[in-house]
Amino acid sequence: MSPPKRFQPGYDPPARSRDTALLFAVRGMDLLVPQADGPLALLRGAAVPELAASAHFLGVLDDTDCYAVPLPADFAPPEGMKTVPARSLYKQVDEVTFAVAGRAVSIAEWEVNHRFCGRCGTATQLVAGERARRCPVDHTPFYPRISPAVIVLITRGDQMLLARNATFPEPFFSTVAGFVDPGESLEETVLREVKEEVGVDLKDLTYFGSQPWPFGRSLMVGFMAEYAGGDITVDGKEIAEARWFDVDDLPRIPPRLSIARHLIDTFIDRVKARRGLPPG
Repeated sequence: MSPPKRFQPGYDPPARSRDTALLFAVRGMDLLVPQADGPLALLRGAAVPELAASAHFLGVLDDTDCYAVPLPADFAPPEGMKTVPARSLYKQVDEVTFAVAGRAVSIAEWEVNHRFCGRCGTATQLVAGERARRCPVDHTPFYPRISPAVIVLITRGDQMLLARNATFPEPFFSTVAGFVDPGESLEETVLREVKEEVGVDLKDLTYFGSQPWPFGRSLMVGFMAEYAGGDITVDGKEIAEARWFDVDDLPRIPPRLSIARHLIDTFIDRVKARRGLPPG
């Protein structure tokens, strides 16, 4: 079994050829890739040198440089290339490469949205040594936007409360989540979102971990919490339904790459340990 890949982020591009570098050319949430009959291949700088020349350095994946560039509005994929949803790379590449692709999506969006100063309209300039653009007139800095969001698994004994979002493209149940409002702490956001979305109260809120989620331009901050009271009540708009589930009788749940699934799997392993069963 080969060791997992390692990614070392960076800002200033190295003084070496970009021909063999991985180039994540982005339009919205899509990536430009070579057309292939077999497994998915990723784009190399030599395939589109005009794009590689203006790309943003992301860092080094093992021994391979990685770059991101937004596709121009009038760019048409040349023969032998196509665009695919960036999320479709999941399970087609390793998790580290998938995370680099997500990073590229965010960086490309930042480049598109902050080419000009939002105060005076002057063209912004890249800042050496950090991921920033700065206005040369009023010196306003512009950084990639990250929207903090909370996500929480609510438990009661050996059960967990899972909800089905009405906007999910596929019908599955997941943990409760929501974005942080200005002036809120993460803990306050958890309590508010849970009350708004499923109507219950919580206790014993504990931090679980975090996960960058560039496909929503957010940082997901995960928690676990115990049910403290109240009846499940959903609005029928954002949340279509919510129910208590035993670990032995689960509905369709999120894929393994998500922090929602990590929360669920961790709780399942804890319950199995209490029951004297092996994890997994």
